[in-house]
Amino acid sequence: MTERLVNMLKRNIPSIIAIAVLLLVWQLICVSGLIPSYMLPSPVKVVQAFVNELPLLWENSLITLQEAFIGLALGVFVGFLAAVLMDAFDVLYKAFYPLLIITQTIPAVAIAPLLVLWFGYEMTPKIILIVICTFFPVTVGLLDGFRSADKDAIGLLRSMGAGRLHIFRYIKFPSALPQFFSGLRIAAAYSVVGAVISEWLGGFGGLGVYMTRVKKAFAFDKMFAVIILISGISLALMALVGFMEKKCMPYRHLKNK
Repeated sequence: MTERLVNMLKRNIPSIIAIAVLLLVWQLICVSGLIPSYMLPSPVKVVQAFVNELPLLWENSLITLQEAFIGLALGVFVGFLAAVLMDAFDVLYKAFYPLLIITQTIPAVAIAPLLVLWFGYEMTPKIILIVICTFFPVTVGLLDGFRSADKDAIGLLRSMGAGRLHIFRYIKFPSALPQFFSGLRIAAAYSVVGAVISEWLGGFGGLGVYMTRVKKAFAFDKMFAVIILISGISLALMALVGFMEKKCMPYRHLKNK
């Protein structure tokens, strides 16, 4: 375990140095007075705000995470179902793929107020927005994986009398796993962002609601603290997806050991 941690730190030395330099420059700018402290709090003040507000941040994080997990699960389900149907029926692909693209041209900030107006301030509009944000990368990733499956292998199974279900199980789905996890990694990050945006525009709790409150109070140290927390949650979810990928496809990572 210790050796693995050391190796991970060695691989990320450039990133660690870059972050340390950025924080140092940030602290020096704040200490020098080039920018007023009420506009740009120092990293030290941000850390202090994070520690002081930790109970409240934790309480709101649980609400946001609940929305993100439910929305992500539904988004993956909808994306998987849409990809399978569009791959199986070319008519559905031609009919709905352009609509799929159009859904991603509409800003989430524009959709969220409408969802709040239609479904109220509870969890439902937030989950719907997260599903809209997350199903697209999953669907596109799976579709690309299905369509890039080995044609010769598919032809071989068909010559042996295999049906669609067997071809899907043994050829198409395994070949689509790398693209699926790539899309899932993006969707995991989108789920948190979607939850915060929906809370920001209307809700009773969550990190988005917390952000609106501290913004109105001009407490920018708390604002930076919650931004860092949201980034940390997104990175943690992406790391969780990476862990799942290694468990599902260990053969892809053997060469890195």
